[in-house]
This record gives sequence, structure tokens and C-alpha cells, in this order.
Amino acid sequence: MVWDKYKASLLEEKSKLEKELSLIARKNPEHPGEWEVKAPDMNPMVSDQSELADMFEELEIQTGLEVQLEERLKHVTGALKRIEENSYGKCSVCGKNIEEKRLDANPFAETCIKHMEAYI
Repeated sequence: MVWDKYKASLLEEKSKLEKELSLIARKNPEHPGEWEVKAPDMNPMVSDQSELADMFEELEIQTGLEVQLEERLKHVTGALKRIEENSYGKCSVCGKNIEEKRLDANPFAETCIKHMEAYI
């Protein structure tokens, strides 16, 4: 199998994820490869409780989104690493080739269709 189409798709997805992450987070300088949410400007002088609650709610939403995007980015980065190491397209459970239709649906899949239940 030629992995060029998957590599192109993964690189595009990586770029998209990094762009989305940069809107709500920044790279964590203490932990390379990880991101941390950009905290909204919290004005300690805010006296309106509902405004303060809105700020905390926004932070909570951004944190959840950051976690999801970062997790997806790790999967994409892992798939790109497997392409470079010539282990891409092999099921991590049984070692057999991952079906092309599975990779078409999910280019960062680590398992064949038979074993995908283990990772759901």
C-alpha cells in the first residue's frame, strides 16, 4: 500500500488541529507536545456574579475543547510517526494489515476492523 494519500490527509489534519488549538490554547513550554488553555482575562474587580460565572463557564468549555483537540492531535502525530517508521497500517493488536476502508475512514487508526472494539 502507498501511504502518500494518508500522509497528506494527516498533515492537513495536523495543521488544522494546531490552528484550532492556537485559538484557545498555547504550547506548554514545560511539556513539549502538550497544550494549555489560554485563561480568559479574569478581572478580580468584577462584582457581577453572573459575569464571573460566565467567565468560568467559558474557561470550562475551552478546557474541554482543548482536551479533545489535543487528544486528536496526538493520534494524528502518532500516525505520522508510524508512517516514518514504516509501521503504519499494521494493527497494533494482531500485526495484520489494517483494511484500506478503515484507513480511509480514520487515517490514524491503530487497529484493524476486527480489533477496533478494543479502542472504542
